Amino acid sequence: MVRKDIEANTVTIGEEADLYTKSLIADDFNLISVEKLESPMRVTAKTRYSQQEQPAVVSYMGNGEYMVEFDEPQRAVTSGQAVVLYDGDIVVGGGTIK
Repeated sequence: MVRKDIEANTVTIGEEADLYTKSLIADDFNLISVEKLESPMRVTAKTRYSQQEQPAVVSYMGNGEYMVEFDEPQRAVTSGQAVVLYDGDIVVGGGTIK
């Protein structure tokens, strides 16, 4: 597993395939075009400004956390970066990747 551990001052390296993940959890979430998510919602999502939107499903997990599950694994989903969700041209919301 590729990761950074700031407290231990270590970086764990791995293979290219280790950079891909199919889901993420985000908090500090702001919903814009919907008041709340009562059930999973089909969206497209971006984890980088220059990334093309990727098909996904977002679900509310409770405690202010949301899970985004991509149809296909995504490269280099990074803790501390933003995830932005879309429904067509409309921004559903976004949060900070944990």
